[in-house]
This record gives sequence, C-alpha cells and structure tokens, in this order.
Amino acid sequence: METSHRVVVGDSRQLDGVADDSVELVVTSPPYPMIEMWDDLFTELDPAIGERLDAGDGRAAFELMHDQLDAVWDELARVLVDGGIACINVGDATRKIDGSFRVWGNHSRIIDAFETRGFEPLPEILWRKPTNSGAKFMGSGMVPPNAYVTLEHEYVLVFRNGGTRRFEPNAARRYESAYFWEERNRWFSDLWTDVTGEHQTLDGDDRRDRSGAYPFTIPYRLINMYSVVGETVLDPFWGTGTTSLAAMAAARDSIGSERDAAFAEAFGDRVDDAPALSRTVARARLDDHRAFVDEHGVDEFAYEADHYEFPVTTKQERSLRLYAIETLTATDDGYRAVHEPIDTD
Repeated sequence: METSHRVVVGDSRQLDGVADDSVELVVTSPPYPMIEMWDDLFTELDPAIGERLDAGDGRAAFELMHDQLDAVWDELARVLVDGGIACINVGDATRKIDGSFRVWGNHSRIIDAFETRGFEPLPEILWRKPTNSGAKFMGSGMVPPNAYVTLEHEYVLVFRNGGTRRFEPNAARRYESAYFWEERNRWFSDLWTDVTGEHQTLDGDDRRDRSGAYPFTIPYRLINMYSVVGETVLDPFWGTGTTSLAAMAAARDSIGSERDAAFAEAFGDRVDDAPALSRTVARARLDDHRAFVDEHGVDEFAYEADHYEFPVTTKQERSLRLYAIETLTATDDGYRAVHEPIDTD
C-alpha cells in the first residue's frame, strides 16, 4: 500500500490547500499563549499583542493570542470530516505580568473554543513531562502561603467534529487497524506517565528553540487510537514534522502546514530515518505483545491472530496488521511511502 505526505508552507489560519471534509484526524501542538518564547510569533501575527504585553495587560494579550489560534480552529472545523477527531497537545502557562504571578489556562480556553465551533469534547489525556531538576518553583521559599505548584504536565485535548461516528460497526479497515488489548489499557488511560519529553535535533540554527516539538510517542499513539490505516492526518502547526513521521510509521497519509520554510527544508534530513523508524516501532509492538503472552501463558488466550503466529486476547485483535515503509521517495510537495506488512521474524 502507498501513503502520501504533503508539506504546505503557509499560514494555517487559511488552509487553502486542504479541501473541505478531507481529513479524518488532526494531531497538533500549537504555540502556547503566554509562554514567553512565543511572544514574538504572536506579536508578528497581531502587533496589538506586543502592545498589551508591554502595557502589562496580560488578560487582553491572552485573549488576543487565542484569537489567532481560533482562526486555525475555524479551518479545522471545515477540513475535518463529520465525526473526525482533533487532538490538541497544549500546556498551561505561568507568568508574572505587571508584578502579579498567575496561571494562564490555555487548555480551558481551547475547550471553550472548540465547543463554540460545534465539536464534542471527549475525555482528555494528561502526560507528565520530565523535569530538569528536583527543585520546585519556590515563590516565597520554604514558608507559606506564596509558594507555587510547578506545572509538570501537558494536556492532549480530544474533540469529535459533531456527533457522527464515521464507520459502520463491522468495517474491515477498523479491525486491520486494531491495537493490542494491553496497548488499549495503557493508551486509553487519561494519565500517561510513561512518555518522556524529547528535544528535536536541529543543528546549525535556532529552529529547535522555535519549535513546539513533542515526543514521537504522543502523535504515534494518537494516530493509532483515532484513525485507521490509509486515512489522512493533518498537523496545522507542523514544526519539525514529528506528526508526519508518526503518520508514516502508522501507514496513514499526512498533511503538514508550517509558516517557516526552514522547517520543511530541515525535514529532508529527518525523513531519511523514517523507514528504519517504522520497522523499529512495529517490531517493538510485536515484541512487547509476545512478552505479554509469555508472561501470562498461552492457555489464557482465546484467539489466534490471523497474520501472526501468536494468540491475542480479544476477537477484535485477530485481523490486526502492522506495516513498515519499504521505500520512501520525494515528490513535488512532499513524500510518497510504499508500505509492506511486517512479519514476526
């Protein structure tokens, strides 16, 4: 099977290159309002944001920043199919403005924005980020009451575009795209403590500092949780292209939209590793399942996998099949990947 992966250099507030109702899943991590590293970007989009920050008017700056994200959410409502899913990775912010320290609730503001656009919120996920130090943000030090809790988690907010479910109950593609029972128990928990933070390697300039890079594990899980093989995944804040790499490894099509052409140029070096990455990820999942079977004993399993020589826990898992990239070629606007089923050898 083949998948295509497009990279569009442009403004995600106008996704002109993406047709209406053409995307099944969005997985993205936008710039976080009120995080200082994003001030210049938001001010570039709307100079009034910088003016409000300089004036110490944090509330106005916060709303103006989210106004810029709202324009992207409008586009997502247009391009997502009925019943399509949007997964938004975002963190809250803490900041002192005009002498006052407070938290800025990005996640709750985004939930309101999606509900206003007709999306249905689904249970969200919290994933814990590793911290660089054992020290907490102390505020007043060792005495109450003005010490502050350290933000050590981010949110994956999950929304459905309307109430429609886009598959018939017994659609074959769903079963081929199944995950293992033990994966389901881990992935569909609302608290992920086994995901570690990851910095993207972008040597020679400051692109890493300007990216909202998140660990590969996050988009890879979400793509497997909320889409099926061959569907299209969109990342409107593409950055270093982690979502596209995850889509390639999961045998889904992808579209990335990015304002900074330098990121798309740098991705050419990263994507060379995609075939090896896809094999590593698929084989790790198969190996983990075999270890699960060995731990519990073959006699505890009621079903045999159709494509692999091991048992599975549920009837739904029998048709599960994982893929690896055999060839990857550049196209005029991205890449084309040819996938083959991976075996257990």
